[in-house]
Amino acid sequence: MRILVTGAAGFIGFHTAKRFLEEGHSVVGIDSINSYYDPELKFARLNELGIGRQAETWGTPVQSGRYPEFSFIRMKLEDRAAMESLFKKDCFGWVIHLAAQAGVRYSLDHPHEYIDSNIVGFLNILEGCRHGKVEHLVYASSSSVYGNSNEFPFKESANVDYPISLYAATKKSNELMAYTYSHLYGLKATGLRFFTVYGPWGRPDMAYFKFTKAILEGKPISVYNQGDLYRDFTYIDDIVEGISRIVQKTHGETYKIFNIGNNNPIQLNHYIQVLEKVLGKKAMINYEPMQPGDVYRTGADISTLEHSVDWKPSTDISVGLTSFFEWYVKYFLKEE
Repeated sequence: MRILVTGAAGFIGFHTAKRFLEEGHSVVGIDSINSYYDPELKFARLNELGIGRQAETWGTPVQSGRYPEFSFIRMKLEDRAAMESLFKKDCFGWVIHLAAQAGVRYSLDHPHEYIDSNIVGFLNILEGCRHGKVEHLVYASSSSVYGNSNEFPFKESANVDYPISLYAATKKSNELMAYTYSHLYGLKATGLRFFTVYGPWGRPDMAYFKFTKAILEGKPISVYNQGDLYRDFTYIDDIVEGISRIVQKTHGETYKIFNIGNNNPIQLNHYIQVLEKVLGKKAMINYEPMQPGDVYRTGADISTLEHSVDWKPSTDISVGLTSFFEWYVKYFLKEE
């Protein structure tokens, strides 16, 4: 299959592109490589895919030196002309849309970036899929759409009309836009509500990443709401497995939403204890108040996922954090 993976230099996009390349698919990756967090990590991910510093050039396809069936183009989703050209020049069977402006707290101070990338950019993806006769669009939504829902664990059928961050609002908007295109044009579109994804090559703005860096450096970590927060931490390999199974599910409803979470919410204090054990070092903790845009708990009801693809995420948090730490040591501490 010829596959477009957006956000290919990002955390989930990198792992997803690598998975499909190793399965023998032909993949085109795009990414803007913005500076929301250190671009050097994004270039390092691309280097793992055989794309060197040529990725810095805008708009020019770069062929991988490691995977003959992989090429990369640096572009912005909101660049309408570039996106139209991409879909006119190539023919994609599947589009896996993982690019977005991420971050709940960042959206409080940088709202325009979320509208540009997550709304305008998503419209360009939908239009490309519509006119390019794409067989299946799978796109990243987020558990943040549930806000502080009283229904727990979160079910796909829950009311998600009350997002508490602009980031969450853009993700809900994506689901509504995809539904409209599915209804009007018959586009098969599947949204995936991810729950707190972690693992090797992860995002430095995520808590587990920042905690690891600070603990190893002997610096205090900031923990909100006395650590009384619950998250459904989901390991990256489980996320990619879910994407792979769902994108190949071509029968069934034209429009669908799936939760992809570990179905095992963990209190942040316990999470830190597991991380301390993995690192072999105690954390110095500064407790701080609940932050604007944060939710108290997340937890995925994954019965719909299980029923549809006969599978569910299952990686234990200690296994996932150990794998992350092993990568962290090799990448940042340069130890073999």
